[in-house]
Amino acid sequence: MSLTLFIGNKNYSSWSMRPWMALKAANIPFEEFFIPLYTDAADKQRILSVTKSGKVPALADGDVTVWDSLAIIEYLAERFPDANLWPEDRAIRAQARSISAEMHSGFMPLRNECGMNIHRPIASKKLSDDAMANVARIQQIWTDCRARYGGEGPYLFGRFTAADAMYAPVIHRFRTYDIPVTAPVRDYMTAMLENPAFQKWTEDALAETLVIDKFESD
Repeated sequence: MSLTLFIGNKNYSSWSMRPWMALKAANIPFEEFFIPLYTDAADKQRILSVTKSGKVPALADGDVTVWDSLAIIEYLAERFPDANLWPEDRAIRAQARSISAEMHSGFMPLRNECGMNIHRPIASKKLSDDAMANVARIQQIWTDCRARYGGEGPYLFGRFTAADAMYAPVIHRFRTYDIPVTAPVRDYMTAMLENPAFQKWTEDALAETLVIDKFESD
């Protein structure tokens, strides 16, 4: 049974990037179906024909449709247990799920002030105190996970997991907006930037020509 992942623009759609990274990094075969965001009513209707949420990403697996990045990742973890999208140890898995949920529901100031735009020339911008607090918290998460669980590889829990997929768009935000980071965080960012799936998403994003003006204001 084939999987189809419906995604938005790779240059802008951080939510689409997360399950796409999880699928690619876990070597789970799938087809991707691109629906341009913020274009016209026809494209909006295409999204609604897949999921009544009216948003991407969405995953179709036969007669099962799953939407929302974290829900898709959880579905994949159940559907493909051998992919080991979460750490095997129960306590460590709980940690990975907790930081992923924190990413899923939090860090709104950083998201609002540093939207994902891979085309954007690298340049810093003044961030609010709330956004800088988000930056500090994310660095704390990455540093703590790498120190406690990263002994067997360069990622948050050693090998690549769903938690890395959930934080992948933040790598682009930190890089694009030239946000100062500590040496351990820089090492983790380098590992992600060198990840083949991450590089493929970035390459595809840079090849896109569609510009969404509302995301080009900064």
